[in-house]
Amino acid sequence: MDVENAARDDLELHRRVRQGDPLAFESLYRRYSPAAYGLALRVTGQPTLAQEVVHEAFMALWRAPASYDPARGAFRTFFLSLVHHRAVDTVRREERLRRRTERALNLVPSTGEDVAEDIVEEAWLVGRRHEVRRALGILPEEQRRVLDLAYFGGYTQARIAEELGIPIGTVKTRTLAAMRKLRRALSEDDG
Repeated sequence: MDVENAARDDLELHRRVRQGDPLAFESLYRRYSPAAYGLALRVTGQPTLAQEVVHEAFMALWRAPASYDPARGAFRTFFLSLVHHRAVDTVRREERLRRRTERALNLVPSTGEDVAEDIVEEAWLVGRRHEVRRALGILPEEQRRVLDLAYFGGYTQARIAEELGIPIGTVKTRTLAAMRKLRRALSEDDG
């Protein structure tokens, strides 16, 4: 199919996607997922992140097909630009997470001038560590494992997904559920 016919076909498929046609969406997916994945992989450097980017880009297209304006250019250009922007955002997000984790792992306890204050703070920390360990003990194994890799292993969500052989969405769901359970358990201890 030449470029002109492909562009016309894209416009027709997009028109049908705007009407909610899942078969048109599937056709666009088959046509653009290989190029989108290749682009996302080049930007992110990680297969799992690239898959996540492509998935998010296609879901954005499905949810808001009107975001593409044919008057502004070819569908291919629009969609691959969407993938590129999402891939760059993902790399930035992962980098922020990595820096935050490194900062958390390299925390140096502050020492003040007041020795009594340091003793009280250390006693509080010992108690809090015990509460956190107890709270971690009530989590299901799969949630505890994800938190262990993220917070004690310093893994990114993409790396956890690869390590455990699960989708990145599952990593996110388990992390969120575990953090909510920990928050509840620790707030009950405070109460």
